[in-house]
Amino acid sequence: MPEGLNSDLNLNVGAPPRVRPQMGEWGPLDVPPTRKKKRARWWAILAFVLAIAAVCGYGYWIYTLIR
Repeated sequence: MPEGLNSDLNLNVGAPPRVRPQMGEWGPLDVPPTRKKKRARWWAILAFVLAIAAVCGYGYWIYTLIR
């Protein structure tokens, strides 16, 4: 059978052993659930918005001092 027609489901081929996930009976172990990833995404967006607000607030404060 030609090599290009079968799909190899092992996605760890060529990866060093230290970065391969530990495999359990039904798949990789310690994979974060989707709900946790969504929550982390929203926390990152909130942190970014707060950082931008802090920089803008500090800039406005400096502007009022210089003016």
